[in-house]
Amino acid sequence: MAGHQVTTSEFYGKHITVAGLGVSGVSAARALAGLGARVTVVDGGDGPALRERAAGLGDAVTVRLGDATTLPEGTGLVVTSPGWRPDSPLFAAAAAAGVDVVGDVEIAWRLRGEGAPPWLAVTGTNGKTTTVQMLAAILEAAGLRTAAVGNIGTPIIDVVLSQEPYDVLAVELSSYQLHWAPSVRAHSAAVLNLAPDHLDWHGSMAAYAADKGRVYEGNKVACVYNTADPRTEQLVRDADVEEGCRAIGFTLGAPGLSELGVVDGILVDRAFVADRQRNAQELAEVSDIHPPAPHNIANALAAAALARAFGVEPKAVRDGLRAFRPDAHRIAHVADVDGVAYVDDSKATNTHAAEASLASYESIVWIAGGLAKGATFDELVARSAKRLRGAVLLGADRALIKEALARHAPDVPVVDLDRTDTGAMAEAVRAAARLAGEGDTVLMAPACASMDMFTHYGERGEAFAAAVRELAVGRTTQE
Repeated sequence: MAGHQVTTSEFYGKHITVAGLGVSGVSAARALAGLGARVTVVDGGDGPALRERAAGLGDAVTVRLGDATTLPEGTGLVVTSPGWRPDSPLFAAAAAAGVDVVGDVEIAWRLRGEGAPPWLAVTGTNGKTTTVQMLAAILEAAGLRTAAVGNIGTPIIDVVLSQEPYDVLAVELSSYQLHWAPSVRAHSAAVLNLAPDHLDWHGSMAAYAADKGRVYEGNKVACVYNTADPRTEQLVRDADVEEGCRAIGFTLGAPGLSELGVVDGILVDRAFVADRQRNAQELAEVSDIHPPAPHNIANALAAAALARAFGVEPKAVRDGLRAFRPDAHRIAHVADVDGVAYVDDSKATNTHAAEASLASYESIVWIAGGLAKGATFDELVARSAKRLRGAVLLGADRALIKEALARHAPDVPVVDLDRTDTGAMAEAVRAAARLAGEGDTVLMAPACASMDMFTHYGERGEAFAAAVRELAVGRTTQE
């Protein structure tokens, strides 16, 4: 089967400025140059790594390093990398010149031609990557050709231009990407949850939620929402969808009409069945989900809802969930040392993710801290206080967590490490080991971003795992 056609005429001969020389920027620049556009990439940084990346784009792309504020003359469109803030001077210059600013996801959508695969889209504050990977596993179990793309790491422009004959794409979309993608219209989409995050970028919770809600615009079959989070349902109500598109809820309790939920350890569908007033369809067992933590069951229900909206049979839902394994650094059990479990959830980079992680264990020594990104921690600590046996804090904004612990969990012993170097993690693990007793879990769920100490959350997780292994070797030697 031949791949779908690609629409190129909009970009041929156009002078396009790409903002940012990161993964998505390089992908966009290379793709647009290949389509005949005149491409200039601008990046405020400079140095050997960026120069090497620029050289890799070849002579067809002009690269301007060290200046990301002025708009190159003759620019007809700006394509931004997701992380660039809306108030960036370059975008103010574009607005003054009447030039549109869009993201790489928008370009990918515009490139879709006749026969392009539909998109099943997922967004939310937490759980996006896991849910998209679960969805892709279910679609593959149904015999469909698919790929997990978008914010998950594979640039979506590359997939659209690949000419692979996909049946459907599982697309992870961040709030940044949705902000810059006004034309995207998914087959079906899910907003998993909403909690304060990236407010320094969006400016307010209302603006953040509105960007998340864009994922529902123009949906054809289903808008999937979380019944435990009324804000997600409100986004469905506010969306302008195609006639006949349905609102589909998911819940950890027994499902109502047009919902997926859980009954006696069974994932149940009361949305995509005949006579849903009286009938329900068993999809899988909770034990088919790895790990079967509450938030992960919710992710599985959302993935199942999108797959069912696409017509996937129940058996494929079960088989896909059984086959799925989560990424590294997402509630990953590292080791047991002296009867204490050590768990790496470095991917819990905000309070909402950390709360879900803390809710998975009964007695916890919590390792937390990093860059708060404008977050507050009172609600997280108040809800999790009864589970905390101790806390070890490190990183640039650890004082915010320390203050919340003093207010809401004053009896919990706290070790405050006044360090932001990478070696601090080993000290944090040793301190946690001293606080923990048999049957406890030492949980590294930082509730903060990692860039104050590490290049990314993966490096932070590796540092934790290495420190745990070092601890285990030390205890064995002592014996």
